[in-house]
Amino acid sequence: MRAGARRRRPCYGPAMPATPAWPPASTPRLFVDTPLGPDAAPVVDGAAAHYLLHVMRLKSGDPLLLFDNRSGEWLATVADAGKRALTVRIERRMRAIEAVPDLWLCFAPVKKARLDWIIEKATELGVARLQPVITERTIVERVKRERLEAQIVEACEQCGRTALPALAEPVKLPALLRDWPEDRALLFADEAGGAPFGTVDAPAPAAILTGPEGGFTERERAALLACPAVRRIALGPRILRAETAAVAATALWMAQHGDWGTAAGKVSPEA
Repeated sequence: MRAGARRRRPCYGPAMPATPAWPPASTPRLFVDTPLGPDAAPVVDGAAAHYLLHVMRLKSGDPLLLFDNRSGEWLATVADAGKRALTVRIERRMRAIEAVPDLWLCFAPVKKARLDWIIEKATELGVARLQPVITERTIVERVKRERLEAQIVEACEQCGRTALPALAEPVKLPALLRDWPEDRALLFADEAGGAPFGTVDAPAPAAILTGPEGGFTERERAALLACPAVRRIALGPRILRAETAAVAATALWMAQHGDWGTAAGKVSPEA
């Protein structure tokens, strides 16, 4: 190159625009209680349709993600957007149904807002089964199943779960212990003390039991400790609210034996 000559920059042509992610991260995600598959054309109506049409402003051709608690998660597009319902077209399956750790959360029902919080967080954390337990000091003995089911669905839609946790009917503590399966460890969170959680080896299948606001009675404690499957645990040096204990114990188990690490827990046959 002679002196003073300008170095020519290589010409690569105009920059190509990046291909946008599909489906977009903002794509609505919805549970539908109907089998999904390549040939399915589900209709979304009711409150879900109102949300999609009037809040999310979906129109024909827009994407959405559906899961059915049977086959996994599917990408779909709106085929027809009416005033009160949407017909969608299934495009392809995005994920198979997940394998959740085989952990049950047995808990005494508490007041409405706190109960909703337990259901929401336990679902997000990945429990396989939710079991309300009526104890001697349980204040709330009747639970509205429809409201709890709605909380479960909403939590699954938000956190990306493809398998809804099973919701059992409330049962009294003596009946729970009488019919308890021998092969499932029952981690009894006792406010009176117990072994530190990290020292108790209880992989799946397992369950956690937390009590009501007033704790367990001495008669209930004696019945629990007489059950061969029960392992008494402590949740730290402080007294926790009932809802805090349920979520804390679930998180500790998931970190130790669940799917938060490299090894996934045993798959629940109900999931």
